[in-house]
Amino acid sequence: MTHPDHSPLRDRALAFRALHVPGRPLVLPNAWDTASARLVEDAGAAAVATTSAGVAWALGAADGDRLGREDALRAVADVVAAVRVPVTADVESGYATDPEGVAGTVRAVLAAGAVGINIEDALHEGDAPLRPVAEQAERIAAARAAADALGVPLFVNARVDTFLRGAGGVDLTLERAAAFVAAGADGVFVPGAVDPETVELLVEGVQAPLNVMAGPGAPPVAELAGLGVARVSVGSGIAQAAHALVRRAARELLDAGTYGSLAGGLDYGELNALFGGGR
Repeated sequence: MTHPDHSPLRDRALAFRALHVPGRPLVLPNAWDTASARLVEDAGAAAVATTSAGVAWALGAADGDRLGREDALRAVADVVAAVRVPVTADVESGYATDPEGVAGTVRAVLAAGAVGINIEDALHEGDAPLRPVAEQAERIAAARAAADALGVPLFVNARVDTFLRGAGGVDLTLERAAAFVAAGADGVFVPGAVDPETVELLVEGVQAPLNVMAGPGAPPVAELAGLGVARVSVGSGIAQAAHALVRRAARELLDAGTYGSLAGGLDYGELNALFGGGR
């Protein structure tokens, strides 16, 4: 029986891992489909990250563990096929109820050709905002073991939703981050924490590359770099901005009968050429 050669995937995973440098962060404009991924790569991104919210919306589903694994991973495979740079997949809570299910998701991520995952500790059902730390650590350990079994150094970015869910501050974040790193996480992602003092405390306290989610009102990338951040992403921000343009243009056309919102659009030929076509 022959086994698949994971050497190219391993090399890509190592290349992606090397992009996480505190003080010289990997900057990820998150994509949600083939077109957005190709545009992000064309803009000069060293890697492409998917946004689970953007992917879900594009497929007609709400974000928050509502999209099925098969649909989500098909979108990831499409993004991987569209670009040459490494891809990291936002897999929400792992599209599974137990650690073995998370391991299955990781195997599917690798089969799709992605070399990183974001996996969150938020709970979208029940009263508690976050999954118990020991339970989440088991899920991260399962993700790590599944990738290791295939010989691929998948970058596991453990998302800690303390700030995003209003569940705690720096101390609780550091406690959870330490458990997740001990379980095999390679990086820690703390969305909702952007003020410089908080970011500095997180950089100092997390024993792994720190990922910050930026957007309007957050310090610029250069300032985050100066604080020692290793990765900056924007979550669903670009998707939200794109969809805002769709709504604005549609309302203008239907209400005023004018077309000003369409000014500044990308040239047809330029977009078509991005996909290998002509006019």
